[in-house]
Amino acid sequence: MTTPREIYERSLEALKVIKDAQARGLIHRTPLIRSETLSGIAGANVWLKLEALQKTGSFKVRGAYFAINNIANRLGAGHVVTASAGNHAQGVAYSASLVGIKATVVMPQYTPWIKIARTRKYGADVILHGESYSEAEDYATKLAKELGAYYVHAYNDPDVIAGQGTIGFEILEDLNNIDYVIVPIGGGGLISGIASVIKTVNSKVRVIGVQSEGAPGAYLSLKSGKIVTVERVDTIADGIAVKRIGDLTFKLMSELLDDIVLVNDLEIAKAILTIAESVKVIAEAPAPPVWLP
Repeated sequence: MTTPREIYERSLEALKVIKDAQARGLIHRTPLIRSETLSGIAGANVWLKLEALQKTGSFKVRGAYFAINNIANRLGAGHVVTASAGNHAQGVAYSASLVGIKATVVMPQYTPWIKIARTRKYGADVILHGESYSEAEDYATKLAKELGAYYVHAYNDPDVIAGQGTIGFEILEDLNNIDYVIVPIGGGGLISGIASVIKTVNSKVRVIGVQSEGAPGAYLSLKSGKIVTVERVDTIADGIAVKRIGDLTFKLMSELLDDIVLVNDLEIAKAILTIAESVKVIAEAPAPPVWLP
């Protein structure tokens, strides 16, 4: 099973790939900014990593690009398949177009039309299937086998996790003396990557996960010490409406996280509104903040 140290080392490799893409204008080096408003509310220095300004509108392109770049260059694959409620779908579609391979994306039937349209705009074939991400994922894995394509998991893939971990390196490049890094959780890929990097460099930094109480798979799993499948998810944060986290992300989060907390939809909505008003950025879920003393 992949260890945090192995993810850290793979993230170093991913950082070279991502920096090359950034130099060519294919992926953004997103800003890390201090929010006066949030700092006042928290009574601490709060910094936001603005991945909402990333290509395709989400951090997901980092992991997707690193994984697909490896698939195309090392394995010679010409077709990838994935399942996603939207952000990973766009990251895969965009990344596949950059490296010149075909992408097929299975999206749940409830997926907002704008995410469907954007995924198709990036060149992917889109199939709508299932009432949840889990149902879309089951269909997508079967489809990948039928098509002889490579399946790119949204969060339970070492390369995808390592690609998201490049955010951790950028945070460390921009700030010193970090006390807390707070990261939203769906399936756990983002926080697994960031925590692997942050904790390897400085184990004293506390990494806290935040998850919607309407989709508490990671929270329940970490509290019980085993992977828990949530029968029904219901949250406005549709991109993190995951019934079951992955075995790899469960292992990494269990080893790395200092705590995980739940928030309700009203708190998520208030956070989005506050960020929109104070930072002038629309965030689908609260952007990962960094707290300094």
